[in-house]
Amino acid sequence: MKATIYHNPMCGTSRKTLEILTNEGVEVTVVEYLKAPPSREELERLYARAGMTAREGLRAKEPLAEELGLNDPSATDDAILDAMMEHPILIQRPLVVTEKGVRLCRPQEEVRQLL
Repeated sequence: MKATIYHNPMCGTSRKTLEILTNEGVEVTVVEYLKAPPSREELERLYARAGMTAREGLRAKEPLAEELGLNDPSATDDAILDAMMEHPILIQRPLVVTEKGVRLCRPQEEVRQLL
């Protein structure tokens, strides 16, 4: 099996998710999204495949999200996506893609549903 993980090596949940994939023998492509962020179109496709909105993909606990007003219920998905493109730290992680779908793996055990 192959998987792609949108990964932040500084994030414990992301590291644990990558460890689960590796321990399960999955061939993993690691995308350090802070260094190589996905395009807006790619992020929209990932969220659509995961059945989630941009708001659900927002790292709401990031102080910048509050500073930019993105936690306000009136913030639109377009505004959230625009902010994610400018500040990739706002993208919640880890996102994992396999042939079975896309999932935001928080907690990390969520990744098992993609195996």
